[in-house]
Amino acid sequence: MTDAPGKLPSLNGLKTFEVAARHLNFRLAAEELGVTQGAVAQQVRGLEAELGIKLFERLPRSLSLTTEGRRYIADIRRGLDIIAQATAELKPQPVRLTISVTPTFASKWLIPRLPDFFAGNPELDLHILATERVSNFQVDGVDLAVRYGRPPFGPGLAVELLFEQETIAVCSPMLLKGGSAPRTTEELAAYALLHDSHNFWPEFIERYLGQSAQMSFKGTSFNQTSHAIEAAIAGQGIVLANRDFVARDMEEGRLVRLFEGSLRGPSDFYLVWPRYRKSEALETVIGWMMREAAQRQD
Repeated sequence: MTDAPGKLPSLNGLKTFEVAARHLNFRLAAEELGVTQGAVAQQVRGLEAELGIKLFERLPRSLSLTTEGRRYIADIRRGLDIIAQATAELKPQPVRLTISVTPTFASKWLIPRLPDFFAGNPELDLHILATERVSNFQVDGVDLAVRYGRPPFGPGLAVELLFEQETIAVCSPMLLKGGSAPRTTEELAAYALLHDSHNFWPEFIERYLGQSAQMSFKGTSFNQTSHAIEAAIAGQGIVLANRDFVARDMEEGRLVRLFEGSLRGPSDFYLVWPRYRKSEALETVIGWMMREAAQRQD
């Protein structure tokens, strides 16, 4: 059986004493506590009477701690810190999940949707690990990953198709300057083509312009698709990008689609997570991402 604590002085008096000792001024202590200066002085006098010692020397324009007051305040502060920490630990802590995604997926799909997610799920704390490297669920502490590829992705992993790779050609409306979109390779050659590491342009030109893409095209290459998309938004050329990555930019008028056709990629985007790892928070995030992907307007 735990022994009962000894008789404690007034906790309100102790708190007032700590604030007054920090400011060495009853007026400033009163402002912090939201009470009158007289109430602070009364609490301190009551504590001194209860303890039978003098805690402060009252000077004409300030206060100073007595020897007993200096010794007492050090222990009181430690005690109040322990109470504050114990109280904080009683409160529900945010559940943290780590999601591994590519930098392009993070900037063009996930991040723009996060405000709505947090508005509906304030108790969850997401850590976004944006990297081209395939993260390890155990070593990197990843709870959920978005993988571009084809299943299976490994033993013991659960998989859900998030959305298919559908590549379309887009550019800034200011690039066209009110003119019509290019319809031949010769017309397309007047524009800069923005490339990423997938390099779908040769296949796209051959399929939708009906001509070989052997002729030379000017352009710029980027190692991140998101950078190529940003260059297109800035009016620097035409980019081939996944429709889900540019849907919001098209809706808001930053990009326009140039051709009706699209390319189906060799891989798609999947949600992947350890099959044994089950939690309400994980199910919430997976369900939300699946609903967001399903809302794409065709």
